[in-house]
Amino acid sequence: MIRIAKLHKNYTVDGRSITALNDINLQVSKGEIFGIIGRSGAGKSTLLRTLNLLERPTQGSILVDGQDITKFDDADLHRLRQRVGMVFQHFNLLNAKTVAQNIDFPLKLAGQYTQHQRSERVSELLELVGLSDQRDKYPSQLSGGQKQRVGIARAIANSPQLLLCDEATSALDPETTQAILRLLLDINQKLGLTIVLITHEMQVIRTLCDRVAVIDAGQIVESGDVADVFLHPQHAVTKSLVAENHPLDLDILSQAGRAPGSLLLRLTYVGAATYQPILSQIASQTKAQLAILQGTIARIKNTPYGQLLVELTASAQETEQVFSLFQQMQVRHEIIGKGAN
Repeated sequence: MIRIAKLHKNYTVDGRSITALNDINLQVSKGEIFGIIGRSGAGKSTLLRTLNLLERPTQGSILVDGQDITKFDDADLHRLRQRVGMVFQHFNLLNAKTVAQNIDFPLKLAGQYTQHQRSERVSELLELVGLSDQRDKYPSQLSGGQKQRVGIARAIANSPQLLLCDEATSALDPETTQAILRLLLDINQKLGLTIVLITHEMQVIRTLCDRVAVIDAGQIVESGDVADVFLHPQHAVTKSLVAENHPLDLDILSQAGRAPGSLLLRLTYVGAATYQPILSQIASQTKAQLAILQGTIARIKNTPYGQLLVELTASAQETEQVFSLFQQMQVRHEIIGKGAN
């Protein structure tokens, strides 16, 4: 649905050219939830805003359904923005209007619907986001989570094909964040809506997204399926972001007392292997000793996965046998430390 090629964005500040985006190349498939993650100032907001030309790129192309939107005139741009909804970090609701009036506002601006059609659409959206009993309240009477639900309903009022989410949960508490993420996932599944979101929280990516791109200093440094990027990060920035939500405490590397010649392993397994008695099977087939130091079983969106930090004590021959069994069981192993020699 979206193809970004050789995208650059420069600003001029005090006579100096500042690069915000540098040679961005990305593709987003129809119906997927695509996340863009990075630190503050990395360029993720600028990149997101180029998708509806709130920020015009300096050079490069952005194809949406095969059309290069960077070449759109004002009329084309108006039509594009009716097909692209946007959810903001701080809600951006109209405080003098009720919940229903806020949701009705983009329908009224479109000028394509009768008042009856608009009223029916507002009721439909209120039910979708779980706010049917709040329609006549004003934003000041709502919680943060309720305000964001109104923002989401307003963003999809005109039945857009693409929804952009600009740090949509960063102003919310953890429980409310999970509720909003579940709502976005529900909308994606029910409406087949393509969602592109930006965040600085890996937990949001892990919960919601199908694929992710990591941006740093205006460049995409890593991208791929969320499970691959989250479980096997390659770039230093990605490793740092993952570490903030990583379930394994690698400080154990500095602890003394491990057996001489032992190996400290990180084991990762995804899908059906998550619930298999992997270590029991290895213990029954080899003489190797495996001690569990730390571990977790969780999910990346709909995919279960497990990670264990284990200490392996075995001879060289037994170690090779264990590694071979890991491969057969579709368990990825990484040697991240060694015991005292």
